[in-house]
Amino acid sequence: MKFKDGIKERNIIVKCGADMFLPFALLFGIYIILFGTVSPGGGFQGGVMVASAALLLYLGYGYKTTNKVINTEVLRINESSGAILYVLLGMAGIVLGANFAKNVFADLGNFGDLISAGTITFMGWTVGWKVLTGVSFLLLLLLGLLAPDLDEEDDEEEEVAE
Repeated sequence: MKFKDGIKERNIIVKCGADMFLPFALLFGIYIILFGTVSPGGGFQGGVMVASAALLLYLGYGYKTTNKVINTEVLRINESSGAILYVLLGMAGIVLGANFAKNVFADLGNFGDLISAGTITFMGWTVGWKVLTGVSFLLLLLLGLLAPDLDEEDDEEEEVAE
């Protein structure tokens, strides 16, 4: 089915499913990132779960809407900042007279608390930030190359022009 401006309508079931699962993917992924040092999971797993929200957005609304909502330039800059933060946290060990990535803040918090693992907690959070921005960026690039809705819309615009 097509709207009057020629844009293809998305399947309502897929759209409603994406609307329903998108908040859960975001919240559960952030939970996995935050509590990765005291429960199963961590930065990488949570980052991929949060990045799956971009895929849900694409499935429900198409590439053009996803590209409008998620700015790839912001993702690229944030991925770099995640890597820089990880290196800075690793350098804290060297600055304080230990090895790179040494857990120099091990005395923070009590056993089982959110920040009970010291430097490892913060490094896990930076890994989560880097992975969620990096995987989202790569996902949008791949979807941009493979998005069938862009080709169909371009073909329809050419037919209308003729």
